[in-house]
Amino acid sequence: MEQKKTYFISADIEGITDVTDWCETEPGGDGYDAACEQMSREVAAACEAVLEAGYDVVVRDGHGNARNIIHSMLPRGARLMRGWACHPGSMMAGLDEKYAGVIYIGYHAPAGSDGSPLAHTVEYDRIKWLNINGRLASEFTMNTLYAAEQGVAPVFISGDKAICDMAKEEVPQIITAAVKDCRGNSTFNIHPDDACQLIKEGVSKALSTQVPVQKIPDELVMDVCLCTHQQVRSALAHPGVEKLDEFTVRYTAKTPTELNIMRELIMG
Repeated sequence: MEQKKTYFISADIEGITDVTDWCETEPGGDGYDAACEQMSREVAAACEAVLEAGYDVVVRDGHGNARNIIHSMLPRGARLMRGWACHPGSMMAGLDEKYAGVIYIGYHAPAGSDGSPLAHTVEYDRIKWLNINGRLASEFTMNTLYAAEQGVAPVFISGDKAICDMAKEEVPQIITAAVKDCRGNSTFNIHPDDACQLIKEGVSKALSTQVPVQKIPDELVMDVCLCTHQQVRSALAHPGVEKLDEFTVRYTAKTPTELNIMRELIMG
């Protein structure tokens, strides 16, 4: 008997509908509980599409303390990974070659871009921007490289318009759902119910879309502009890290896993 397909959902909060300020992304902050509820609803919509198609689904809570999604708001049958696994996959920990595809929910514009008031890459107070092979990289970029190393393709992404446009440039076949557009410190959001409907419809379409596993370059040259010159001094203690200027370092990795490990070490 053929094994049932399972899809992997990696979820973040900054790209969720209505989330606009950092306080809404942190436990105890003004608006955090509402953000968690909408994050759970948008993840639930993606899960519903997968389960109704007859597949299994595993959700990876990938934001902050990784304990934001309310499991009881997800449909029965959805498995949820909470907390950090101390694994180089980070937001993708738990993904392996057995999965049929990756679905990204609540993703956001990267550091070094103006696509969101919450634009950042990994840690907003440590990284000003991060390039891979000379191109601005987002968390989607790095996570999709990691997925490719496992032999798994990205099939869907929701979040702000900037990350959806960027994802489409990197993976032309991916299905996207932009739930908000951002200008300065403001966000223009569609209705939360419309966002859930858009995500469910998009994921349903993505499940029948052929998306190739992304090709991994032979070398991954990572340039990281850090927020302080002290971070640069600390990063240079790691073998293979080069100084480009007072705030920027470079590391050349052979695999996405190596890239992720060194990114964490460079951040300190």
